[in-house]
Amino acid sequence: MSVDTQLRFRNESIAAYSKANQEPDWFLEKRLSSLNAAGVLPLPALEKTKIDKWNIDQFAPFQTEAKADGIESLDNVVKEQIGEGAVNNLIVQKNASTIFTAVSEELTAQGVIFTDLASALREHGDLVQQYYLKAVGFDEHKLTALHTALVNGGVFLYVPKNVEISEPLQAVFEVAGDEAFLCPHILVVAEANSRVAYVDTFVSAAGKQMVANSIVEVFVGAGAKVQVASVRTLSGEVHDYTFRRAVVERDGRMEWVLGEMNDGNCVANNTTVLKGTGSFADTKTINVGTGSQRQNLTSQVQHIGTHSESDMLSKAVMRDEAVTILNGITKIEKGAEKTNGAQAENILMLSEKARGDANPILLIDEDDVKAGHAASVGKISEESIYYLMSRGVTRKEAERLIILGFLEPVVAEIPLEEVKSRLRQALERKLGR
Repeated sequence: MSVDTQLRFRNESIAAYSKANQEPDWFLEKRLSSLNAAGVLPLPALEKTKIDKWNIDQFAPFQTEAKADGIESLDNVVKEQIGEGAVNNLIVQKNASTIFTAVSEELTAQGVIFTDLASALREHGDLVQQYYLKAVGFDEHKLTALHTALVNGGVFLYVPKNVEISEPLQAVFEVAGDEAFLCPHILVVAEANSRVAYVDTFVSAAGKQMVANSIVEVFVGAGAKVQVASVRTLSGEVHDYTFRRAVVERDGRMEWVLGEMNDGNCVANNTTVLKGTGSFADTKTINVGTGSQRQNLTSQVQHIGTHSESDMLSKAVMRDEAVTILNGITKIEKGAEKTNGAQAENILMLSEKARGDANPILLIDEDDVKAGHAASVGKISEESIYYLMSRGVTRKEAERLIILGFLEPVVAEIPLEEVKSRLRQALERKLGR
């Protein structure tokens, strides 16, 4: 694999792409050192999931696309995520190109930076450098190294101290075409006492042998609140790898709302580091497994600061012959006194051939803490079905209502109504109901 990686992606093509985008020297140096690392680093070690035969590098990394003249010229699969009416504060990326950007003057007047990563590197390079790869290391494993070497877009969101943004900011990422590659790096920085909600959706159009490899880094300042919501509905032709990490300072609050609705194989790791005293993390995830897809989804919180608190909730529905591994990890470090960590993983089985593993893990190195976990794997309650049928509901509709009710506590947290609606539609499609 290391030889294939070195042969398929060369320093010259990476340097040419970097030069075309006017990237600073330090960014190109990071790319090239990461490419060398990708040749020797192992794949991530995943619980009960082997990905050595998955597609990690069979793609063309820098497929560029023409700029969109307006909303109407975007692909339908993208327009469905946006909805009708005025479009404010939106970034759209297709393959290796940012094709549409709309940012309100009001946002800019507040000192907020919301732009694509390439523009941020040209216009705010020193600021990006302060945070880029400070939460997720490029050398953690082969996939993070490949991402850093081949990153072909992304978002930079910077919110100054004491600025509160009332409306969610949105990005849509599309991968389309044979051997297409989507590799965005999303960097969110919220300074002290700021407020922001960021929502993105990942979609795909027709194509074969496509890959998405994304990293999300979030930095939550003292007393700041950040909500990140992400819905992924990539097709079965896409192998999807996602690594998200947030670092939360004193009294900061980080909220994740994640809809993992892909049809293909995927790996996702979502980690929050509660660094400061009184910091807080809330993580909610749903996914539906169908067909023969394989999914490995990890939610993790690391408690470092005292009086920190975390809550993780993961819900999955399994159909056909799909396999999903749900890992929940609460890590309380020595010295993180008076912390409280809770987690729950719930899997609803709709098929005898499907497999769902819920793995709650507590790693506690401090005595004066509270920590708990719960996990369940089971079928739809016949009593609940009987109750609904006794009130005139058909069995099929009763099952549908129970499943949607099971997932609704996460769906309801999506901050954009259009995205929430599309997530519900994706649920209906995947459930075949």
